Amino acid sequence: MEASAEQAQKRIIPAKEHVYLDGPKSRSYELAFAWRVFWQFIKSFRTLHFVGPCITVFGSARFKEDHPYYDVAREFGKRIAALGFTTMTGGGPGIMEAANRGAFENGGESVGCNIQLPFEQKANPYVNISITYEHFFVRKTIMVKYSYAFIIMPGGFGTLDEFFETLTLVQTKTITDFPIVLYGKQYHKELMEYMEYLAIHGTIDRKDLSLVLITDSIDEAMKHIATYITGNYTVRPRKRLWWLFEKR
Repeated sequence: MEASAEQAQKRIIPAKEHVYLDGPKSRSYELAFAWRVFWQFIKSFRTLHFVGPCITVFGSARFKEDHPYYDVAREFGKRIAALGFTTMTGGGPGIMEAANRGAFENGGESVGCNIQLPFEQKANPYVNISITYEHFFVRKTIMVKYSYAFIIMPGGFGTLDEFFETLTLVQTKTITDFPIVLYGKQYHKELMEYMEYLAIHGTIDRKDLSLVLITDSIDEAMKHIATYITGNYTVRPRKRLWWLFEKR
């Protein structure tokens, strides 16, 4: 019975979770790994070239349809559609589903960037375009590349990872003047206090705190995003046929 349970566990957990523990690999393995990563990027470029400017909504996969945060995320998707932007999420359930649903049900474009996981993550039905990734770093790169603004809803480790990576990119001016909205003052109260603690100790500049708008108001969040976008960005037209034969 023990051997059978162990075999079942190996089938559940993707092999990629084990290989990194083995140290350097053969040159052929590393070349194959680089090719898989390269292909994930090329597939993304081909699929999303005509998707238009996006606003990415990050948040927990664990909030159900009857949760207030689900309703908020759904409204954000609706507002993003009304602004003429595409709603992009991690493509899974919970907050991601809600934001995609809000866009989908109100005539907006809805994109899901899913990830292969042994639990929780499965594609939601409210996306016009869906891509599934093997690696988190490729997925996060794409979710930043096509987005003009970021809305961070309550979530866990994954959401905080996405928040701080995006914030670091803005802080270091790797991407510039991209608005970041952190929704849920009470939920993120201790997090903001800790960011204040970092400023007190000088590990971040106090002005870095202004890179994030924390709010409980959907209206305030969307006004903040619209102001940034209007003042800083223009959308360049795409040719109907691109070099990898993408078509609208």
